[in-house]
Parts: sequence; C-alpha cells; structure tokens
Amino acid sequence: MFELNLFDFCIAAFCAFLLGVSKSGIKGIAALIVTGFAIVYGAKNSTGVLMPLLIVGDIFAITYYKRFVHWSFIIKLIPWMIFGVLVGVIGGVYISENLFKYGMAVIILFSVSLMYYWENKKDKKIPKHWFFSSSMGTLAGFTTMVGNLAGAFSNIYFLAMRLPKNAFIGTAAWLFFIINSFKIPFHIWSWQTINKVSILKSIELVPFVILGLFVGVFLVKKINEDAFRKLILILTALGGVLILFN
Repeated sequence: MFELNLFDFCIAAFCAFLLGVSKSGIKGIAALIVTGFAIVYGAKNSTGVLMPLLIVGDIFAITYYKRFVHWSFIIKLIPWMIFGVLVGVIGGVYISENLFKYGMAVIILFSVSLMYYWENKKDKKIPKHWFFSSSMGTLAGFTTMVGNLAGAFSNIYFLAMRLPKNAFIGTAAWLFFIINSFKIPFHIWSWQTINKVSILKSIELVPFVILGLFVGVFLVKKINEDAFRKLILILTALGGVLILFN
C-alpha cells in the first residue's frame, strides 16, 4: 500500500503542502488533507504517515504564533480531548475501513453545520456552560485519534469563543502540539500505524510541508478577520464532501 506511482505521490505531496498551509493558520483544510492521504494510503494507515508531518507543522506554529496563545481555552479542552483520544484508541481498533471513511465525512459535515450556526445566530453570546467545552473537547479528541479531524470541532469551539485571527491560530497551535504528541505512542504500539516504512514516507513529504508553512504565513497576512472565518467554513465543508464521495 506504500508503493506509490507518480500520480499518487503528487497527491500526497500536494496534501503535505496543504498541511503546511493549514498549520500556518489557514484553518479548515484539514479535511482536504485527510481525504488526499486516505486516497493514497488508505483511511487508517494514512494516519500513521500523517502524524509526524503534523508534529513538524505544530512545532513551526507554536514558535511563530507563541505571542498569541490563550492558555485558559487550552486548559478547558485538554482533559476532555485526552479522554476522547483514549476512547478513539479503543474504538478505532474495531472500526472498518468503510465505516472509518463515511464516519469521517459525516463528522465533518455535521461540524460545518454547527460552525455555520454559531457564525450566523443572532445571539452572539459566548457559550460558558461546561457541557459545551466538554463535548467539543471529547469529540475533538476522538476524531483526532481516528482520523486527524479534530480541527473541525476545535474550529467550532474557537469560533464560538469569538477569538481573533492570530489568537485563534496561536491557541490552536499549542492545543494540537500537546494532543498530537500524546497520540504518538498509541499509533506506534497500539494501532502500529507508525512504523519504519511509514516514517520513511513521512520524511519524503517534509519538504512539501515546510514550503506550505511559508506560503501559509504569507496568505494569513492577506486575509481579514471576516474572510478568515468564512474561509474556515467553506474549506471544512468541501473536505467533508470529498471524503463522502471518494
């Protein structure tokens, strides 16, 4: 499954580039990235190739956006995300490839509808009930373990919190660096999706991630706050549709 023809490698390289763009701050394209990797490597095995690339992007993001972190939001989400990851570790063993794929698509499209609701509701009051942060955190943790799709639910949470663009990016960067680091041992020893072969494939794609990081920084500077929030919605929805019809 890791022997790629030129076309498949180009898909993987482009998705690695998009990953860099995403980690630089253009949120919402995670679904496109996951879709491409799933097409090339298979839904579950692709998570192992993707993980080291996510860590590379996370390290860049926490360094570049370190001035904009709001730790209070991270503290609220992290315990619930860890709980969700553990549920995903156990449940992911029993999920078939097709269920994995269609489940990812349904989760993304559902999350987009929630994001659209939060963006367009008349009452702009920030939700403060513990159930909101706990449910978003648990869903984010579960989906990040089974499909690296936590971004959809963290996007909902940070949009609902009305975080400004740079604070949104900086806070999300640290949140995912912590949670992705926590996931690595499970990918190695529980799912065994990270191994010698997958690591070599990840290394091949690192240059494309780095290129995407610099392009993403340039794009973020050109996008205003309102356009940034709308772009998140559109790109997240597009990724869910692509997975559903793949």
